[in-house]
Amino acid sequence: MQDPRAFMTIERAEPPREPAARRLRHWREYTRLAEPGRVTRQAQRCMDCGVPCCHQYCPVHNLVPDWNGLLVDGHWRQAWQQLESTNNFPEFTGRLCPAPCESACTLMLEGAPVTIRNIELAIVERAWREGWVRPKPARRKRRERVAVVGSGPAGLACAQSLARAGYRVSVYEKADRAGGLLRYGIPDFRLEKSVLERRLAQIEAEGVAFHVGVRVGDRLALDALRGEVDAVVLACGASSPRRLEVPGSGLDGIHYAMRYLEQQNRVVAGEHIDPRRRIDARGLDVVIIGGGDTGQDCAGTALRQGARSVTQVQYHERPPERVDIRRYWPEPAPLLRPGDVEEEGCRRLWGYDTVAFEGREGHVEAVRLQPLRWYRNSEGRLVKQAADAPSRRLEAQLVLIAIGFAHTEHDTLVTRAGLSLDARGNVRADDSDYRTSLDGIFSCGDMRRGQSLVVWAIREGRQCARAVDRYLAGDSELPAV
Repeated sequence: MQDPRAFMTIERAEPPREPAARRLRHWREYTRLAEPGRVTRQAQRCMDCGVPCCHQYCPVHNLVPDWNGLLVDGHWRQAWQQLESTNNFPEFTGRLCPAPCESACTLMLEGAPVTIRNIELAIVERAWREGWVRPKPARRKRRERVAVVGSGPAGLACAQSLARAGYRVSVYEKADRAGGLLRYGIPDFRLEKSVLERRLAQIEAEGVAFHVGVRVGDRLALDALRGEVDAVVLACGASSPRRLEVPGSGLDGIHYAMRYLEQQNRVVAGEHIDPRRRIDARGLDVVIIGGGDTGQDCAGTALRQGARSVTQVQYHERPPERVDIRRYWPEPAPLLRPGDVEEEGCRRLWGYDTVAFEGREGHVEAVRLQPLRWYRNSEGRLVKQAADAPSRRLEAQLVLIAIGFAHTEHDTLVTRAGLSLDARGNVRADDSDYRTSLDGIFSCGDMRRGQSLVVWAIREGRQCARAVDRYLAGDSELPAV
């Protein structure tokens, strides 16, 4: 550390964001990259802890104090080299990760952790601008072939790692374009698709072949694919939504979040959508069931479409604005974290259960909510109970259900192949060898572990690549994380 007191004298500062009224007029990213001088100043706040919990709590174990120190000394390229050694796609995590590393930062005890995610994004974006991000094709090609099914973050990380180890890798994607969740599940105002395209181009230049519009399990049977390659990796995600089965759930105007987000992403990409199928919030009262990131993405999308009102309903109680961080650190504390969509005009309701939908002539017109009371049972678990209070009625001509995903799709790929599933309905495979119940077939990402973060998908893809390498070569020099 050049200045051991910097964490006391320099305040935490987020990069600037476009004002809400202006960013609602377009679909582009609205958080600006911090200037290099500001990034370096924020990196100075890092305390270079003897036991860096930020490193431990990052799923890919980013070497945060290391690259902060390099930035302070002006060594941007070396900082990039440190960053890419642990993370295949920091431009994705720098935009999308909720940053558990920041919750674990020692300065979180004072409520002002180092801006790790923003620093990470500044490093990788400078690397792209300076031309430091280049294809890294293997110096020696192996004869073995590996097929990766699914081109989301887990599949891409696995494919890239295996290609760099010399394997002949092909990626199969059921959609018409590669990217999975990154392309069709994340709105452009959080991740512009040009960011994805440049990374796909790099992976392709490293030797990975992409086959889009191919649904493995239907047009191409899994056993037929297995016969053509030496190993198969299944990284198909967890896209089967949790169902909300209440009276009126079959009314028109009620949609699950992914259908809505995918359609709008296609519209932004310039695709034509049949007006009869178009889900458009313009001029409507929109109610979003679910308070997570997907619900926030739905809210931001509806507001940009011109909704008359947007309300996000969360069944948990409203978190406190202040807590004793020491009771939770280095785990995330249950603090109220206002989202950008509230600044944009979304209203949030806390502590309500959705109990029914009301409609007229087959179309939804209102949502019926029941207040909840939360308490801890004898085992210490939080349990919800209907509160002794009258229900609430919200007018809604469009309802979006964003309550998460239950498991991977139980489609022909899973059922015909006879893959074993775990108790939650995901493909059974542990995180030591990532092998499924079928020989030579591996699984990673949300398909294996269930709905999770992009950074966990990257970790899973990297580890699965190492497991495949060990299976085919007997050992592996790929990183363990």
